[in-house]
Amino acid sequence: MSEVRLRVLNFLRSFIDQNGYAPSVRDIAEGCGISNPSIIQHHLNMLEKEGHIRRSRRTSRSLQLVEKESSEIPILGVIAAGIPIPVPHSDTWATACEETIKLPPEIIQSRNNLYALRVKGTSMIDALIDDDDIVIMEHQQTAKDGDMVAVWLKDREEVTLKKIYLEQDRVRLQPANEKMEPIYVEPQEVEIQGKVVAVFRRLSL
Repeated sequence: MSEVRLRVLNFLRSFIDQNGYAPSVRDIAEGCGISNPSIIQHHLNMLEKEGHIRRSRRTSRSLQLVEKESSEIPILGVIAAGIPIPVPHSDTWATACEETIKLPPEIIQSRNNLYALRVKGTSMIDALIDDDDIVIMEHQQTAKDGDMVAVWLKDREEVTLKKIYLEQDRVRLQPANEKMEPIYVEPQEVEIQGKVVAVFRRLSL
């Protein structure tokens, strides 16, 4: 499933859970940051074809989710999408969690070591990650240029959520917010904690 289609499906779940009825195409456009209605219709058609939703063409807001087996993962804490925030120790997250979140099978697939973090800040707003959203992370210690990762900054004892780029003898941690500047650090001071594989958005309706 493509990133955009997964975003649409996640929005459908969140909207229906909060409102008790299906969103309109306009609701989906606003919630997913997609301006072209034909793109939304394409992804809805594909979700229906793949068995994730059911629709009646004769009735408005008739969309229904076809729920499949889900699994729960822990929400292990808060991560900064803005100015890096300090954490108590170099393990970064608490090992015991007070919250969990259910994930649909299309996110889990064959992935291992998934966990969730609640976002604090708006530095990734242009990547459709806002304050209080939840990011689903797959634990890994390597990344490619442009990956969105949780990074532990050893010298600062801080953690942050950014896109990562290796530039000669330094690492650039790039926000997705034109009002914010990138962070430049030495490679030996960076420890990757995981890569973002999905986002659950907080809806303000």
